[in-house]
Amino acid sequence: MKAHTSETQATITPEKALNFLKEGNQRFINNLKANRDLLEQVNATRAGQWPFAVILSCIDSRTSAELIFDQGLGDVFSIRIAGNFVNQDILGSMEFGCNVAGSKLVVVLGHSKCGALKGGLDSAAIEPMGMDNLNHLIGHFDPIIKTIIKDGEERSSSNEDLLERLNHHNVKHAIEDIRKQSSTLKKLEEEGKIKIVGANYDVETGVVSWL
Repeated sequence: MKAHTSETQATITPEKALNFLKEGNQRFINNLKANRDLLEQVNATRAGQWPFAVILSCIDSRTSAELIFDQGLGDVFSIRIAGNFVNQDILGSMEFGCNVAGSKLVVVLGHSKCGALKGGLDSAAIEPMGMDNLNHLIGHFDPIIKTIIKDGEERSSSNEDLLERLNHHNVKHAIEDIRKQSSTLKKLEEEGKIKIVGANYDVETGVVSWL
């Protein structure tokens, strides 16, 4: 499998880009990696890059987008932050990936058993961690938690149903933020030049489900 070029990238539609990732995850869960010469891809991309997708995922060590979607060098822009939420800098990176570098797809990828989301659920019940920046990060999830938790429901990471609901709502919330906070990406999507989609990775099976 060769690295993408400007010519091959130009032929990719948002739907085709999505299919590339779906097919790649199928190869991953069946342990059938595409045949790639990575050093050849280094040489092929030394003058430039033509990725077909931008993937926002968690920093979790089990969720490397290139691995779980079986992609090579120069195929995807990979943005990672604990809890896979967006901020202005991440939106700027997405705008670069799509509006400057020509990617056709934006994926927000959550995952099961997310430690950042667990921290968000447990934050009200535990002593401050003494890590101001981490406390700030897990605070991003509090507004979502307050909208999805049911009356009398236990707010805890041990509540697996709540954790999974939070995972899915967090992905949807990130997609809403992309559309609300980036007029560039919203316009590209409305013109049919890109798709913005959500997905969830199961750390137990390796399967990506599309939301």
